[in-house]
Amino acid sequence: MAGGGVRGGRVIGGTDELGLRAVDEKVHLHDLHASILGLMGLDHTQLTYRYQGRDFRLTDVGGSVHLMDKLRKA
Repeated sequence: MAGGGVRGGRVIGGTDELGLRAVDEKVHLHDLHASILGLMGLDHTQLTYRYQGRDFRLTDVGGSVHLMDKLRKA
């Protein structure tokens, strides 16, 4: 995420002692995709692709850029 305004060494959330499951500050995949697209300057609600006659979004009907705000904080 270098170049998108994210400082290096940022960690969001945590896992259990084995690193198998997320424990703290879980992030949904759609939120992660929306944040990455937001850091690249794209609006995730406008990015669609057509499949079998229907428009789909990478972030489906969800997706929030709240993770992007956490990553940008110093």
